[in-house]
Amino acid sequence: MRSRLLILCPGQGGQSAAMFDLARGDARAAALLDALALPADGDIFSNRRAQPAIVAAGLAMWTALRDDCPTPALVAGYSIGELTAYGVAGAFSADTAVALAVRRAELMDECVGEPQAMVAITGPLAATLPPLLLPHGFRAAIQTSEDSIIAGGPASAIPALTAAAGPVARVQVLPVAVASHTPMMAGAVVPFAETLLDARWAAMNAPVVAGIDAQPMLARAGGAGVEDAIEHLARQLAEPVRWMDCMDAIAEQGITAALELGPGSALSKMLSARHAHIECRSAADFRTLDGIRRWLERMA
Repeated sequence: MRSRLLILCPGQGGQSAAMFDLARGDARAAALLDALALPADGDIFSNRRAQPAIVAAGLAMWTALRDDCPTPALVAGYSIGELTAYGVAGAFSADTAVALAVRRAELMDECVGEPQAMVAITGPLAATLPPLLLPHGFRAAIQTSEDSIIAGGPASAIPALTAAAGPVARVQVLPVAVASHTPMMAGAVVPFAETLLDARWAAMNAPVVAGIDAQPMLARAGGAGVEDAIEHLARQLAEPVRWMDCMDAIAEQGITAALELGPGSALSKMLSARHAHIECRSAADFRTLDGIRRWLERMA
């Protein structure tokens, strides 16, 4: 049976100074990165620098590999990675996707008044904790498994939240300074939808899994499906990403292999842990592009 390949596009957290190095081994990818207008201000984890850089890294890797890659049956992205996923699926050119990421980051930063934060909460009862988050101003942002969630809220409340989680869960602060996927980003939803509406969309060659409800989004020639895709991408800023449901939906689609474009390998590890029958790798697992290409040949 032919492989049904999934392309995974990560969100923030795995970026590093070397995040473009492997893709630059391909002349087309190197030219793409040189042509993209990437913000240089702020550290690599600052929102306005991280989001476009992550999209650029993913699409550069895809540029390096796509000619040697089976047509994906499905593409999925985690948080900002969902924008990368639409680029992989052909909805946007790389420069459009990066420009949208810049605007997305700007709009989200405009929603930050008092300092915000995101935390990972893990433990046997982590999935039952959302009601305990509310008194501290936190909301569930991403559910990755039955015992792991990510929440966003005011940075000042982290000590009280940590104490409330107490013996049932561990709280870890993440290097993200906006409360993504929570109502604190509500002010960015309509402006980002308007930005997406003004973008140049093309017919997609593979569906993208929507983070907020795990439904497949597919823009077709003539504009069919674009409105739904815009709505889901915009709502994602202020609504929880149901990544656990996305992984289950991926398995239900008969996916047999998954390649994470990077940076990092968090998504491939999560998917492998939840659905061990899917052969999962990340570009970050390989030393060379040829190593990835050989793996893709076996998946074809």
